[in-house]
Amino acid sequence: MTEYRDLGRTGVRVSPLALGTMMFGARGNTDHDDSVRIIHHALDSGINFVDTADVYSQGESETIVGKALAGGRRDNVVLATKFHGRLGDDPNESGNSRRWIIREVENSLRRLGTDWIDLYQVHRPEPGTDFDETLGALTDLVRQGKIRSIGTSTFEPSAIVEGQWIAERRGRERVVAEQPPYSLLARGIEREVLPVAQRYGLGVLSWSPLAGGWLTGRYRTGAEQPASSRADRQAARFDIAAPENAAKLAAAEALAVLAEEAGLTLVQLALAFVLEHPAVTSAIIGPRTFEQLESQLGADKVRLSRDVLDRIDEIVPPGTNLSARDAGYTPAVLNDASLRRRSA
Repeated sequence: MTEYRDLGRTGVRVSPLALGTMMFGARGNTDHDDSVRIIHHALDSGINFVDTADVYSQGESETIVGKALAGGRRDNVVLATKFHGRLGDDPNESGNSRRWIIREVENSLRRLGTDWIDLYQVHRPEPGTDFDETLGALTDLVRQGKIRSIGTSTFEPSAIVEGQWIAERRGRERVVAEQPPYSLLARGIEREVLPVAQRYGLGVLSWSPLAGGWLTGRYRTGAEQPASSRADRQAARFDIAAPENAAKLAAAEALAVLAEEAGLTLVQLALAFVLEHPAVTSAIIGPRTFEQLESQLGADKVRLSRDVLDRIDEIVPPGTNLSARDAGYTPAVLNDASLRRRSA
């Protein structure tokens, strides 16, 4: 029996495991019928929270989700999608501007085959766009009934607070949820993001709880590195010669041993750990195959003992990201030297 959780203070109840659909479409599982079967099995297993994004396989993921929710399944699903990523060559076909949001929400609604989106999320910050401009457009969409609630993804604590301030001072709809990266290997959000989310009553939907595949049990010391399309796309994040990746491999090995001692799979340990934090509403799982989904279902019913949690803290200290890349977002001031140097 699934124990549903409150999505922040919205009154909406969602499953602890949310189905992420990034791997459905050209980026992962290209078989639409198979992807639909996976989605249906997740829903039949008690998951009622589905997360996608317009940029996943350039809209194909949303189209697959729309097919899966056709025929009467839509009403019982809390449906979340995101905007921000580039979807065309035109300079305005991306970002957080009012112009793009008003246009792109219609595209997402069409692909998803629905009249409304339960949680419409800003996929990444955009420092050059006034956050009030973004929230103003999203507020209009809420009042038009096209979206129900507003969320953010991978925002820094100061930006999360700014969003709450704008809503209060300027009469905008409030951001009700944040979607940050969180796993046994990427615990950086424990420092500020999760406490801030708790302070403002935000729901938290953690992405990459299996650390991009590092916590599937396939990465072990001395074993040949498994083939992975993700590793092909993001080679720097999986190069064992890099010190931060060597540290991740060592931690994954120690965590795998701990899981075995606890009578769990590493996948179960990883998901149960994320769901243990009182600020976390749901962990987003992103299976590509039926077998991957099966290995993750039921992890929300696992409870970790204090001894196991203490051992985890010894392996990866609280608030620690073993790799800076796993933070999911690098502020512009760190990427652009001109923003942190006075002109000559």
